[in-house]
Amino acid sequence: MALSDELRARVVAEFPKYPEKRAVLLTALHWVQAERGGWIPPDTIPDLAELLEIPVIEVEEVISFYPMYSVEPVGRWHLQVCTNLPCCLAGARGLVRALEHELDICAGEVSEDGMFSLRETECLGSCGTAPVLQVNNEPYVECLTEGGLVDLIARLRARAAAADAAQTASKTGASGTLAPGAARPLNGGGS
Repeated sequence: MALSDELRARVVAEFPKYPEKRAVLLTALHWVQAERGGWIPPDTIPDLAELLEIPVIEVEEVISFYPMYSVEPVGRWHLQVCTNLPCCLAGARGLVRALEHELDICAGEVSEDGMFSLRETECLGSCGTAPVLQVNNEPYVECLTEGGLVDLIARLRARAAAADAAQTASKTGASGTLAPGAARPLNGGGS
């Protein structure tokens, strides 16, 4: 699927703010990733390059250089553990192994339920508060311990459940039945 018309319009609206269209690349990649559930599908890259009037390879270089971009699907909660030297010395490798055990996935994988993905990242730039983990693009979780991981995972599951419940509630009336025009869940749920 190519870039959506809405996303294309957002990118074009940024052009007057910069001396060159290519300057919009980082912002546009964030928007693509947000629109596509946390990753940048490869079929969007040529469209974005064409829109910005740059070679496809330039887009691919930027995506491969920055750890905040992903060209593979990620979980609802994308956990990135810094494994650069200061974080490793402070216990980052143990945190990765603990997360792999807790989530039953290896680094680079997505959990079966699609809730979590785990990535070792080169540097998050917070060496003084090592070890550091980032969830999606939220502020860092710093000075993390293995004990803190269990709490973190529980909080993320609770946030997901609350968000799902709020979304369901917004689609239903007070009686619990779907409001007119609300889409029924694909799994057959709802009244």
